[in-house]
Amino acid sequence: MKKLIKYMSALKPLLLVILLQSACKKDGGYHNAIDISTKFSGNTYEYLKSKPGVYDSLLAVIDRTGLKQTLADSNVTLFAVTNSSFQLALNNLNTLRRQGDKDPLFLANIDGVQLDTMVSYYIIRGKRTTDSLLLQDGLDLYGVRFGYPMHGRVSKISASGLTGGGPDVIEYSNTKRSKFIRNWATTTTGSNNISTRNGIVHVVSPDHIFGFDEFVSRLTFVPPPPNLMALIGGKLTVLRDNNGGPDNGEGSKKVIDGDDHTKFLADLQGRLWMQFELNEPEVSGVYTLTSANDAPERDPKAWTYEGSNDGKIWTELDRRSNFFFEERYQTKVFRCPNTTAYKFYRVDITELRDGGLFQLAEWTINKVK
Repeated sequence: MKKLIKYMSALKPLLLVILLQSACKKDGGYHNAIDISTKFSGNTYEYLKSKPGVYDSLLAVIDRTGLKQTLADSNVTLFAVTNSSFQLALNNLNTLRRQGDKDPLFLANIDGVQLDTMVSYYIIRGKRTTDSLLLQDGLDLYGVRFGYPMHGRVSKISASGLTGGGPDVIEYSNTKRSKFIRNWATTTTGSNNISTRNGIVHVVSPDHIFGFDEFVSRLTFVPPPPNLMALIGGKLTVLRDNNGGPDNGEGSKKVIDGDDHTKFLADLQGRLWMQFELNEPEVSGVYTLTSANDAPERDPKAWTYEGSNDGKIWTELDRRSNFFFEERYQTKVFRCPNTTAYKFYRVDITELRDGGLFQLAEWTINKVK
């Protein structure tokens, strides 16, 4: 026994050296995060449905704006916004509305046009994994519905006090059509590369506010610029008028009389356009439509806004579908990136909410801001 104790005592210095060398051994200076790519056997829409309590608000918006089929059968990348992002946006909006003694708004009754525009920021053409965004300056991305320019760039977050030692995140930006990064609105993702049958899902951080920094401003009514019909003057024609003629109580002239309590009522018969010939060409980048007093089923649901200089060859300036007014006597302002002065402008209506009888209280064509 004494020999064993003596032998162990002799080993102590050697063991101490081994332990010290092990403790002082340097690591590589960084930690590689494990990239776990989740696969889901269904399509992107089904993936959202499989996560109750997480994407309920996003699903409600997708259903309302007619994007369900896009997420079910198109190759897309979705930057998925969670319920908390919608809650933050609605809280900000309704706090402002309370200050003005206005009733709160919810996803079911806010402006459908603006909602459609904002949700389209998050659905990108093609499959874009983090590997495709590793360029130093990132990659330009384009919305699936309107081709709106977004931007994605991969960066590493810090972990355990080590700068850049954490997992990859995507810095996802609304470029606001600006070349300058300082003008962009940017958020990050909390989870990347969820693969579905037809696309890729990146989950946006829960502290992001849906719509980036535009949610409140887009849903607070801003009066349109001056009406060119009144400023310049001109002549209204329609494809089909009321049975009583243009001067009838519900004839076509009522749609430009400046009174939202009158209306133009006529049969759609598959298509009905309203055309206004200005006395001189002018640039219109804005137009408005105002809902009539009753019967929401008669409201226009789909149309194009077009310009022409001869009344024969038309250029599409704006296209809308799955649209609806939330209220009666409601004016909706539509903007388009037109920079050409046209003499003729028209709204070509191809679909109504329901039935075949069309009505509209007011239509204006407006200057560019």
